[in-house]
Amino acid sequence: MTTDIWAWVRDTHRQLAEAGHHRLADAIVELPEHATEGRNDQLDALYPEAVAAARALDLPWVEVYLRHWRMQNLLNKRQQGESVMPEAVDLLDFAHREETAGCPQSVCVVQDFAICHARVDGPGYVTERLEVVGETLGRIDPGRACYDCLSREYSDALEDDGRAPEALDYLDTAANRMRAAGQRVSLRFHQARAGTLHLLGRHEEVLELLATAERAEQAQGHRLDERDQRWGALLRARALAALGRTEEALALLPDRAEAELHADLRPGWTQTVELLVAAGAWENDAALGAVLAGWVGYLDGVGAHRPCVDLLLAAGRLALSRGARTVALTLAATGERKLTELRRTDGVSEEVAALRAAAEALPVPQLPVPPGELAAHVAEAGVPYETGADLLSVALDRYRGEQAGATGLAVLLATVLSSLGHVRAAADLLWQRLEAAPEDRELAGALAEALIEARDGEGVRRLADRTAATAPADAHWTRARWAAAEGRWAEALEQCEAILALDDAVLNTRRLAARAATELGDHATAQRLLRELLERALPAEDAPAGEGHRTVQESDLWHLITAATANRDWAAVRSAGALLGIEFDEPEGPVDEEWQLVTVRAVRTNGSTADLPAVRTGPATARILPVLGDDLTLNHGDVVVFAPALLERPPAEDAPEEEQRRWRPVFEMLTLLDPAGYTTYWIDGGWPGDERWDTLREELREAGYAVWAYSGDQYRITDPAGDGDTLPGIYAALGVPPTAAAAEADALLHRLTGDWPHPLAWPALAEAAGADLARHEEITERYGL
Repeated sequence: MTTDIWAWVRDTHRQLAEAGHHRLADAIVELPEHATEGRNDQLDALYPEAVAAARALDLPWVEVYLRHWRMQNLLNKRQQGESVMPEAVDLLDFAHREETAGCPQSVCVVQDFAICHARVDGPGYVTERLEVVGETLGRIDPGRACYDCLSREYSDALEDDGRAPEALDYLDTAANRMRAAGQRVSLRFHQARAGTLHLLGRHEEVLELLATAERAEQAQGHRLDERDQRWGALLRARALAALGRTEEALALLPDRAEAELHADLRPGWTQTVELLVAAGAWENDAALGAVLAGWVGYLDGVGAHRPCVDLLLAAGRLALSRGARTVALTLAATGERKLTELRRTDGVSEEVAALRAAAEALPVPQLPVPPGELAAHVAEAGVPYETGADLLSVALDRYRGEQAGATGLAVLLATVLSSLGHVRAAADLLWQRLEAAPEDRELAGALAEALIEARDGEGVRRLADRTAATAPADAHWTRARWAAAEGRWAEALEQCEAILALDDAVLNTRRLAARAATELGDHATAQRLLRELLERALPAEDAPAGEGHRTVQESDLWHLITAATANRDWAAVRSAGALLGIEFDEPEGPVDEEWQLVTVRAVRTNGSTADLPAVRTGPATARILPVLGDDLTLNHGDVVVFAPALLERPPAEDAPEEEQRRWRPVFEMLTLLDPAGYTTYWIDGGWPGDERWDTLREELREAGYAVWAYSGDQYRITDPAGDGDTLPGIYAALGVPPTAAAAEADALLHRLTGDWPHPLAWPALAEAAGADLARHEEITERYGL
């Protein structure tokens, strides 16, 4: 089998496009890039429609291809394990049926299957991984691209079995086979080899290998993509830290935010930071502990059992070094639970036991005040969280099972543990307390919060079912918040309505219900709920201490403005605006003013987001400025409703003046209010110079059209008069108003650009106008557009 996967992709893309299936054609190009670059939101938005289209068109090869790349994202970029095992097994079966066995991507599905088992328990599934990958490698040609990927997977299995020297030899043999077959050894293959060298302690060779491999990659005309740059920096930083060259390591180590965004970086990032901490070059503080605990919790939740244990052991070592007794014990308890999920525990079980023993040997703090006064003391004294956890654990233990006085301490300890990243441990603590006091509503409420934060859906359902008989409103509220956390807005609204049927006076329920209605596009219901909230809220001066939620909040008024704007209830907009101190140009009628330049963040048809320049025309409205393509359902002149909450913070007061001057508020688009009706056509050709272009823009604007340039100084076109020379080009979108026909627009462009030294081409507009396309085809060919 020697089928070239990328040749097949190009052919399939062309065939789908020619058949009019443009969205599926685009998906097979875009989805792998989303998968490997970690653009998870875009992938999640694109994948369901694409795989459904492949099934509807009876294209099993395309389905294998799409499912494989999604699985690569789930396993590698998101580091998922047992949570996706059923899909990995099903995909392997599907990829080896009669109708799919010939698909060039079917071989790659074997890698998915092996990686998934590695995420669950790499050492525990070594035999199965080596067998399935080895069998596949034995029947494919080393000249195929997948030989590279599968060879790395075979090497990873050897490493998980403690056979790093053998893994290195295997990689070198595989590389020689690929070269002999005419196949280029990928940069990612070299990065995998660098990881093996790291295990062998050959850190100088890691640096040499990465430098040589990257130079070779660039010499062949291959640009290092973002993923390659991130991984190159991380692998270098880890090697440098291991060599004691901490300043160089710190300069290269990706920011923590990068590791938050890309889960595949986290193991190497943690290893590097642990080395830097040992060298005194990184602060081992509670904030670092909370980050690592959050990552441990994520791996726990997705069933990546072995990576979870590896990471919690590193977090445990750092906690011991900080003297954080309760945190270290919590990590040890998680490790003990995770050991039951592993097939192979030799070595790692001893490490978990050693972590517990070392944590228990840490000093037990003395309480500075009696247990009943500790909560107030912790708050007033500003006790650090990890110290507070230790003190609260001691105080709670003093009650020895007594419930009186213990609830407040248990809730506070759970809150502290959650703040330190141990949300599951917080929930477990509250479950234990609730079992002893099943009627305690404070415990039940705190537990609901902890379960939702831990993303424990089964726990949420169990708690709601348990409280439904004695506190039905509480049960509905738990279900409503869980549905909201998962984006199931119809269910969230339904649960809120059930609460309102039981208690019409509650306000937070109306807030959540209004948000759910807004997410569902039901702005009339949202406005009604917010109006009812204002009617039932207490005056600020009458609200009891600590119950500010029972008064009207500023956010309530802004939400009311948003809903009323979508409903064109301008009187309500003005009324709520007046309560916020907003002054309008006119006392009544629609609000259509010019306030400031803003950015509206809209969602493209492929699920990615676009930041669009706009003019704010009211408290929650903006008019879109650019002429847009068909990847957005908006266009120039459209008036949209946005959520007035800022998506990005403004620059700090001491930020450079230029940064402050260029900053624009960014808002999330909610709905289209008034479409302007413009149609987009693209124009392409030679740049006429600033004066001619400005004249064109002005004359088009006066005629009711719009134009928006998308090319920059880097855009060059072929100079037909020169020998390989180029000319500056212009690629722009023309917005034709609904009052103009395509033929009028075609004639107008001819009149306005006819005397330019280099002509423009607008083939789509010419076709819509019924004009002769030959001129535009000739320009396109002559100028290499």
